Order: sequence, then C-alpha cells, then structure tokens
Amino acid sequence: MAISISRRSHIEPFHAMDVLAEANRLRQQGLDVISMAVGQPSGAAPIAVREAAVRALSTGRIGYTDALGTAALRNAIAQHYADHYGVEVAPGRVIVTTGSSAAFNLAFLAMFDPGDRVAITSPGYPAYRNILAALGLEVVEIELGDAGYLTADLLEQTHRKSPLAGVLFASPANPTGAVIPSDELSRIVENARALAISVISDEIYHRLAYTAADVTALGLGDDLVVINSFSKYYCMTGWRVGWMIVPDELVRPIERLQQSLYISAPELSQIAACEAFGGTAELEAIKDTYRRNRELLLRRLPELGLRIAAPMDGAFYAYCDVSAHTNDSMEFARRMIAEAHVAATPGHDFDVANGNRFMRFSYAGSFSEMETAMDRLKRWLR
Repeated sequence: MAISISRRSHIEPFHAMDVLAEANRLRQQGLDVISMAVGQPSGAAPIAVREAAVRALSTGRIGYTDALGTAALRNAIAQHYADHYGVEVAPGRVIVTTGSSAAFNLAFLAMFDPGDRVAITSPGYPAYRNILAALGLEVVEIELGDAGYLTADLLEQTHRKSPLAGVLFASPANPTGAVIPSDELSRIVENARALAISVISDEIYHRLAYTAADVTALGLGDDLVVINSFSKYYCMTGWRVGWMIVPDELVRPIERLQQSLYISAPELSQIAACEAFGGTAELEAIKDTYRRNRELLLRRLPELGLRIAAPMDGAFYAYCDVSAHTNDSMEFARRMIAEAHVAATPGHDFDVANGNRFMRFSYAGSFSEMETAMDRLKRWLR
C-alpha cells in the first residue's frame, strides 16, 4: 500500500535545524563544536520561573487550561504592555500560544483564505514562508536590498503590482537584527491601513535591542496583530509558550482554531511564565553578554572578510556577506562545521534568491565561545 504525501508538505527544510543536528552529531563523537547556528539563548530562565514550575509540579496536577490561556498569564502579559510600553491592552485580547510558532499558524488561519497574497521580507525568517506555503497562501517576498528593513514605500510598491491581503514583518529582525525606526513603523502601519492590508508584527526579539527603545506596533492602533514569545529575551525556548495580541473580532475565531489544533498551551509553562516579567535583573545580565558578543563580532567578522550585511541593532544575529570566500553558502557551512568545528546557518534559509552569498551567525552563546569561534575561523580561512 502506498502512503500519500501531500504537495503542501513539499516545503524547504529549515537548514538552521539541520546544521544544529549535524553539530550535535559531531559532539556525540567527542568533537568540540561551537554552534552559532540557532537562536538559542545561552542563559537559563529566571530562577523565579523555575521555582514556580517546581511548585506546580509538586502538586501533580498539570492539565488543560482555557484555550485562550490562564487568566493569570493573560493579565500578566497585559500588565507588561502597560509597564514596558505604556500601552493599555485588555487581557481579553491576549491569547497564550504554544510558542510563537503556534501563533503564526493561528493568525494565518484566522486572517487569510487559501490563495490570499501575504507579504514577508527577504531576507527573513524561513518559517514564515514555509508555514504560509503549507497553508496554501501565496507568499510574496519583498526584497530589502540595502534598505535593511521594510519601509512603507516598499510595501506600497509591492501592493500596487498585485494587491496584498496581509504583511508580516519583524523588528528586530531575524536574520539581520535590523530594527525598523519608529517613524517608519508608523508609516508602514498607516499605509497598510489605507491599502486595506492586514498587519502582523513579530516582536519576539523585543527587549533585545541595543541602539533604541522598543516600540510596539500596538501603540499605533488595535486593528493589527502582534506576536511575541517567552523564548528569546526570557530564555524559555524549550518551554514552548508565547502570546499574541489581536483585535476583539479575531479573539473568538482564534479561540475556535486553538481548541481543535492545540487545546491550550502547556499549563506548566503558563504557570512558570507568570514569573518571567519579574526576572529583569537576571535577564539584563544575559543581555549584557549578548552586547559584548555583538561588539566582538562587529569587529572580528569584517577582519575575516565576512562583511556585515545589515545593521546589528537587535536580536543576537550577524548576517554576513561571505562572497569574498564563496558563492555557495550551503557548502561553506558544511565545510566550516566539518573543518573549523564552528556551526552557522547558510543564507539560503532566509533568502532563496540571494542566500548563496550570505550566512547568519548567532551570538547568543557565551563570550568565551564567541572568542574561540572567531579564532577558529581566522585559522580556517587562512
């Protein structure tokens, strides 16, 4: 009997995860591989988060929650917007999700129908493209070129060629770390509103900006969707808990989808995440490590002929032009991990058209790891 395989599953692999798997395989063989391939924070979740999880586990009662999330966590997230941004968000508009990945699925399913055209940026996070394609949506990639980040003009030019149903952007961005200036963010939202383009703002790397204060798109109106997560700044990748803020009219449609697709985000993670917003001192110390790593890479990578291709204003990534050494970043990544024992992600993940000339280096590790990685690359490239 033949097993049928859907056309929708024919999406590009997430090469960063393939590189991570190869790094782990080499480590199991006893090799000391430094991974700069994935956006995995080097620090642990705040102690209060971990202690809350231990207390919850001791009761032995971990189960389902409301599909929209626990009232305690939804209230805590709403309070975070008041405290950090000065923006009032009703807890009823907060939806807790199984990481930001589930939030993207829910947003795309609730907002768009098969065949709708949704714009993303290139370079950009590959899961956007892959999820949209798997759901039968038409992916429109806006080439950023030297701009580094999405602009209102680029969005309008793309829409004028063929109307868009939606646009998704991130600031700070993955893979570049570029931050959209606040005045440009306002213009993007205003243009999208005038052109009837639905907006999704990915703010997962908020609180990891180094040159400017965080600006949430929610400050520009309540007719858009914002997605965030406890994974990055809060060092809770494996806890699989994130959130979205949506307009009132989207709450019930997303609740219905959540009920059937995920039931609810993990209760243990929700209980623990309630304590995350109070762990600022620990988390800022970890961010200071990223800041030192950033300064190191800003200096060392260009010395190695790896030109910084976009402003490293936030997140923990350096997106580099490696064309001085290769025109095949996939092969370059394979050789780098095998010969230099440094893992990084080929640009093909983030830019199908031009990614052969680029690589992304994550500097979320320790400072000593970053120093060692740069020394290894210097010897290897010679």
